[in-house]
Amino acid sequence: MGKGKKKGKKAKGPGKGAVAKLPKKKCCESKSRCNRCPLRMLKEGTLPCGYTVHKRKLVTVEKAAEIKAAKRAKKADKAA
Repeated sequence: MGKGKKKGKKAKGPGKGAVAKLPKKKCCESKSRCNRCPLRMLKEGTLPCGYTVHKRKLVTVEKAAEIKAAKRAKKADKAA
């Protein structure tokens, strides 16, 4: 065999058994969003189930519900 071009490996990408990239825990706030930005993933609908974004941070849906409930309670106390 000659010393020709080496055959490279196939390009890696999401395949049959591949795991999707997980989002970062906090958005880096850059104008051009990175591939793992939780805000970008939320908008595209690629955020894993059970997660959402609150104030640029990745949180679980249960945690977000707790935050909302606490906010409502605080607002009700101020109004009364």
